[in-house]
Amino acid sequence: MNAYVLPHALGGEQQRLRLMSDLLDPLERSHLQRLGLRQGWRCLEVGCGNGSISQWLAAQVAPDGQVVASDLEISYVACLKATCLEVRQLDILQGEVEPAQYDLVVARALLHHLPDPKLALQRMIAALKPGGVLLSVEPDMLPATVAEPEAMRRFWDGWFRWAASAGVDYFVGRKIAPLLASLGMEGVAAEGHTAFANGGSPWASYWMQTVRELHPKLMETGHISEDLFEQFNRHLTDPKYWSSAITFVAASGSKPL
Repeated sequence: MNAYVLPHALGGEQQRLRLMSDLLDPLERSHLQRLGLRQGWRCLEVGCGNGSISQWLAAQVAPDGQVVASDLEISYVACLKATCLEVRQLDILQGEVEPAQYDLVVARALLHHLPDPKLALQRMIAALKPGGVLLSVEPDMLPATVAEPEAMRRFWDGWFRWAASAGVDYFVGRKIAPLLASLGMEGVAAEGHTAFANGGSPWASYWMQTVRELHPKLMETGHISEDLFEQFNRHLTDPKYWSSAITFVAASGSKPL
């Protein structure tokens, strides 16, 4: 199976995922509702993390629907108990997925970690029933490339250099809609949500937690100095510092009938 850059075994990873859920679940739920989610649907979440979206989906499709919450590592969700909910370990690039069985397949913050996002999308589409819908929510960190002040731009530049060496594509969000269209999906649409937040905010906490977990790996590359780490932390704890670093692009489409 493909290894996570941020495995569940890291200290603080559960808290980081909880922060991500708090920040992104409302956005994702609104997109799912607009896509027509309703009772009785059979749904697959790929890369379910802490299971927050899968649990919400299960409540929406009950009592006759089903939700499969799948992930490479299921330690955070193995004990989830909910009507209509099944937990499954799955590597979407290699594992078996039932063909043409799902009304909805959804994945968030997954494809940017994968070496072949197109193959992952192909496998997700194959799992859809004709007329089924797919929702992908992925990052595009274009805002970070113009961050102010200059020290923050240098920090993010080092981040992107590390990401490239680790096989992580933080600009994949803009690529998903064209990929869905090229794979024959219909009604393809995409929109981005960019948070603008200040130091000490939940978004700042999320970034500080993420950087804290990745600190050893970032240092190994030599692309980010300790001084840049200190400036990064100083800005993100300063309520007077406002910035945006990331856009989350929600791309969707339906499988032809």
